Amino acid sequence: MNIATQFSIFLINKPGILAQVLNALAEKKVNVVAMTMMDSVEHGVLRLVTTQPEYTRDILKRIEMQVNESDVLCVTLGNKPGALAEVASMLSKAHININYCYVTAGARGGKTTGILKVADLPKAIKVLEKNGYHKKTTAKKKQKKLRPGPSRRK
Repeated sequence: MNIATQFSIFLINKPGILAQVLNALAEKKVNVVAMTMMDSVEHGVLRLVTTQPEYTRDILKRIEMQVNESDVLCVTLGNKPGALAEVASMLSKAHININYCYVTAGARGGKTTGILKVADLPKAIKVLEKNGYHKKTTAKKKQKKLRPGPSRRK
C-alpha cells in the first residue's frame, strides 16, 4: 500500500487525443501503472498513475493538457473475487468514503492494484494497516531532467 499522484487529464473527445498523451509518455519511457477513462459528449477524463510523476507532470505541461493532480491510495490486492470488497468493507466500517476507485489488470504473482480516492487518506491507511495491509516505504530517487525525444522530421 502506498500513496501515489494521480493525474486527471481533461481531453477533447476526438480521435488521436488519447494517443497523443500516451505516446508522449511512452517516448520518455514513463510507465503507466494504472489508468481509467470516462467520457461525455464533449470531453473525456483520463485518470492515470505512473511510476514517474515528475516526468508525467512535465510531459503533460509540454503538450498543453489541462490536468489536475490528487493523492490516491494504491493497495496491493490478491487477484481473486472479493479482494476489493474486503478493502471497501474495512473502509466502510471506519466511515471512510471511497469517492471512486479502479483496479489494474492482474500482474505476476496473482496480484493487482486497487487505486482508491478516499475522503480521509491518513485514516484509511491506519485502518488498512491495522487489518494487515502494509505501507510500502520507497526511497525517492532523484529524477534526471527530461531529454528531448527523437526528431520527427521526415
